[in-house]
Order: sequence, then structure tokens, then C-alpha cells
Amino acid sequence: MTEVLDLRGLKCPLPALFAKRALSRAEPGREIEVLTDDPMAPIDVPHMCRSEGYAVLCVERDGATARMRLRRG
Repeated sequence: MTEVLDLRGLKCPLPALFAKRALSRAEPGREIEVLTDDPMAPIDVPHMCRSEGYAVLCVERDGATARMRLRRG
């Protein structure tokens, strides 16, 4: 089961920090879905993932909300 982090309403840098914390606690191979309405999060969260060695499976936008699927390697 994929963990969902609903981070709507939080502004930078909180979405990236909460995603990083969740990924660091997850078991290897585990996926996390992040929902956010911060316009910078679809840039900041994938950047954090690349620097920490986590995979970005997809980034989708639906209006003001972005949905990102991330995986711990």
C-alpha cells in the first residue's frame, strides 16, 4: 500500500522536508504519494529526491494541486 502525504496548505520548504522524512523512514522499495498545492514543490521535491538518491516516478498537476509518486531505492 502506498503512503499518501497530503501536504496541501504547506509552503516551501515544508513539502520537501516532510517528503524526505517519510522516505527516510520507509522500507526500501516503498512508494510515497505526495499531494501539494505549493507551486515550488514540483521543483523542490524532485530536486531533493535526486540529491538524496530517491526515485521520482511521476509528477502530475491537476489545477493547483501537484501529485508526486516517489520511491525509496
